[in-house]
Order: sequence, then C-alpha cells, then structure tokens
Amino acid sequence: MNNAPAAPPSAVAVALALASVYLVWGSTYLAIRVGLEGYPPFLMGSIRFIAASLVFYAFLRWRGHAAPTRAQWHNAAVMGLFMMLLGNGMVNFAEQSVSSGLAAIAVASMPLWAALFGVLRRQHPSRGEWLGLAIGFLGVIWLNAGSQLRGSLPGMAALILAPIAWAWGSVWSRGRDLPAPFMSTAAQMLCGGVTMGLLGLGLGERLTEVPPLRATLAVGYLAAFGSIIGFSAYVWLLHNVRPALATSYAYVNPPIAVMLGALLLGERFSVHAIGAMAVILTGVILITFSKARVA
Repeated sequence: MNNAPAAPPSAVAVALALASVYLVWGSTYLAIRVGLEGYPPFLMGSIRFIAASLVFYAFLRWRGHAAPTRAQWHNAAVMGLFMMLLGNGMVNFAEQSVSSGLAAIAVASMPLWAALFGVLRRQHPSRGEWLGLAIGFLGVIWLNAGSQLRGSLPGMAALILAPIAWAWGSVWSRGRDLPAPFMSTAAQMLCGGVTMGLLGLGLGERLTEVPPLRATLAVGYLAAFGSIIGFSAYVWLLHNVRPALATSYAYVNPPIAVMLGALLLGERFSVHAIGAMAVILTGVILITFSKARVA
C-alpha cells in the first residue's frame, strides 16, 4: 500500500484556479444585476445552479467519477444551504435594491467572518489577524452606516447575512466527508439549487412572461462560468491550498465589480462606499498575510 503524501498542486494550476475566482466571480455581480431584469432572485439562482449541476454531474459520471455516498450528499446539502441558498441567494435578493459593486464590497467581508469562525475551531488568531479583524469590521460598520444601504434595510440585512453564511459554510466544510472536489461542486450546486427553487416558489416567485434575451444570457453566463468554472475552482482551492489563499478572491472581486458596474451599467459610487471598501480590504489583506506567516 502506498502511503506517500500527495504531490502539492503545481503553481500553474493554482494560478489558473485563482484567476477563475478573481476574474469570473468579479464579473458575476454584474451578471446577477442584469439577470434580475427578467428573473426573480431565488428562482434565478435555482435555474442557474440546477442547470449547471445537472450538466456537470452528468459529465463527471460519464468520465467515471463515483457518485456521492449518502453521507456525502448530506454534507453537500448542508454546504448548499449555507453557500448557495444563504450566500448566493442573499446577494441576488440584495441586488434588487443595491448596486452590483456595492454588493461586492459588502461580500468582501467574508474572510473576516471566516477568520472569526476559525476561533470557534480553536484556531487562535495572531496579533496581525486580530488587527485585520478589527480594521475590517470597522469597514463593515462604516459601509452599512452609509446612505446607499440605509435606504434598503432588507438589502443591508441580506448583505450582512450572505458573507457570514458563505464563511461558515467554508469553515464547516473542512475535514468533512465530501466527494472529490469537482463532484462536490456538482452535488452542492444541485442541493443548493433545489432549496433556492423551493424557497422562491414558497415566496410566490413566478416567471409570468418570457424574460428579455439579455437577462437569459446573463443567467447562462452565471451557470457556465460563475457556477461550473468559478465554483469548481474555489472548491479545488479549498482542498489544495491554505484557506487564506482560497478566500483571497474577496479583496480582488470588489474592484473588478465596481469597475464593471461603472463602465457597463453606469453605477455611481460615493466616496463613502469607496472608503469603506478600502478599509475592509485592508483588514482582509492583513489577515491573509498574517496567516501566510504562521501557516
């Protein structure tokens, strides 16, 4: 029996995976905003994830990947609840009333919550991490005190819940019995997509007319690129690199989302929002580099 440790992933593979979550996920905030022009938030997420998961699952089974066990389906369902329904679904809901760039800025707080939840797993932060947490949460408070979010209390609540749920799902997944990374992606998206659809129908969401072509193309982009490519890359990173590096997309996505929102949708951002983003990202970067030194 060969007990040799698995070879570390190549630098090229890590770079490609990071590029996927940096660039693709940075653009999904814009795609969500466009998709909402024709689809209600939770049904849009459900269509996105179910379509992506079925295609991906069928492809993986055709390639000979083992189906998840019952225990693995259970764990995938829990992750789908936190990361798909509460993480992505709350962003969809919030973007009905706030700009795509502002949603990305708020979600940038995710690594702060992940670091805080690490304390519950007896992963004691270093001084640099505590400093990053303090600075980052000041930025979150500053952002949520801003006029753009105060005008939409449901949107503000959703953008507080989304990164908390995503961070908890990411931390909870460590050490769980899950399928191989790509099959895990398909299982989580399928479970999350089903729960999002049930919630949307329960809230009265319906498609009463044919959505505009541009909205449908945006949902297709979210399914193919945001879900299959982006989420697969993120799950692979969680399995192959330290969590701080896997979650570093959070301080790259907001500038990309802000730039795309300004260029393509004409979104405007106050000095207040940009300042809050700078403070949040400063905290996230401090946490990332502090973890790198103690890893």
